[in-house]
Amino acid sequence: MGKGDPKKPRGKMSSYAFFVQTCREEHKKKHPDASVNFSEFSKKCSERWKTMSAKEKGKFEDMAKADKARYEREMKTYIPPKGETKKKFKDPNAPKRPPSAFFLFCSEYRPKIKGEHPGLSIGDVAKKLGEMWNNTAADDKQPYEKKAAKLKEKYEKDIAAYRAKGKPDAAKKGVVKAEKILLIVSFTVQKLFILMRAQSFIFVLSLASRDM
Repeated sequence: MGKGDPKKPRGKMSSYAFFVQTCREEHKKKHPDASVNFSEFSKKCSERWKTMSAKEKGKFEDMAKADKARYEREMKTYIPPKGETKKKFKDPNAPKRPPSAFFLFCSEYRPKIKGEHPGLSIGDVAKKLGEMWNNTAADDKQPYEKKAAKLKEKYEKDIAAYRAKGKPDAAKKGVVKAEKILLIVSFTVQKLFILMRAQSFIFVLSLASRDM
């Protein structure tokens, strides 16, 4: 549950988070009275996760998928308290933003750096990737920039098509609104016409009464 609102849905957990949670529970069962060194424990979990096969990780990935579905389902019906802005729910079917050239570069070289320097922290890996990118020649950056440009172009087309799905309904609402306005104007004109005819009739009667 969220700290501010106890009714707020609990955030979704990743497959690795479920794995660490399971490791923590196993450790407590084996050593209920032993204190845990968080830094050392996290390091051991990370090392164990790296050596696990895709089949072994599958259990935790399934747990993460189920938790994500739970979170999305609960967020659809969650109403934040007054004064708190509800976080806009992201449609899972909406096109995802394309990665940048640098992100594509990182995706390719991150596993290599982790393999060569297993002791590096996430921050140090990111720093090293940044240095590598800055030292990469412009010609060598072109393949990543071209790929990023193509992905961006595709995203713009996909997002335009995605947004266009809601336009027919909006157009329909606009037509209905216009029809209502025309009906009101027409009714008002009819009332004015009747009033003018009545006034003309009264005027004619007044003239006739003078002649009598």
